[in-house]
Amino acid sequence: MAERFLEGRTAAVTGGGAGIGAGIAASLAAAGAAVAVLDLSEPRAQATAGRLEAGGARAVAVQVDATDAGALSAAIAEAAGVLGRLDVLANNVGGTRRRLLMDQSPASWERLIALNLTSALTASVAAVPFLRAAGGGSIVNVSSIEALRAAPGFAVYAACKAALESLTRTMAAEFAADGIRVNAIAPDHTATPGVRGTPSDDTSEPPEPLAEERAALARLVPLGREGTAAECGAVAAFLTSPAASYVTGVVIPVDGGTLAAGGWHRDDSGGWQLVDGYRFNGGGAGR
Repeated sequence: MAERFLEGRTAAVTGGGAGIGAGIAASLAAAGAAVAVLDLSEPRAQATAGRLEAGGARAVAVQVDATDAGALSAAIAEAAGVLGRLDVLANNVGGTRRRLLMDQSPASWERLIALNLTSALTASVAAVPFLRAAGGGSIVNVSSIEALRAAPGFAVYAACKAALESLTRTMAAEFAADGIRVNAIAPDHTATPGVRGTPSDDTSEPPEPLAEERAALARLVPLGREGTAAECGAVAAFLTSPAASYVTGVVIPVDGGTLAAGGWHRDDSGGWQLVDGYRFNGGGAGR
């Protein structure tokens, strides 16, 4: 995104050290923003901030555990203080592991809720006074298409993302008078360290998917591949731009069409089917 529409503005990105968060941070920096990279892993936060600075942006790294509400609020205030103001907040931090609901403990639920929902509530409430002081701004939440479909093995995560989308719409209404727009993106299969199982302090790029994984993605995703963090970042940056000045309370899927496909996928002949081994043959016109 060549246009520097965030020149002179600042942004804070939670979970900005890697994956989609790093993609958002890079896109905001490319648009001219000074960026605070908030992350649990200090090496990752420093690495991302270093890449942004090498590209000519102003960036700072802030180590914080987003599940600690007090620490996260203090980190948002620190970011605004160091950068001098706050115009954009990207609530990206989140994550999960596959586990059936009946195999999870209440402590596991609480951890997932703190990571995927409470962190966004905390960061937003902490950021809004600074956004108001700046004369308005933008909040971008990172949801998931799992918010809109069943997600066996990811029940609590999906419930948190559904709640986050509801929160996005409510905050959009409540903060509109302050000139604060609130929107969300909803990725699906995206090349990130978390998807690849990379350790939290690993600052290298995630490995490429295996051949069988690429083949599976080509069947499942209408656009035929997984997305990239940069593609998610570009849509998040668009939502902070003047081009989206009349856009608030929306959720934009960044998923290559998987949500639209609704479970339909390509078979070996390149056609589409809903159930493996069963081809639906169209009948006559409805009567």
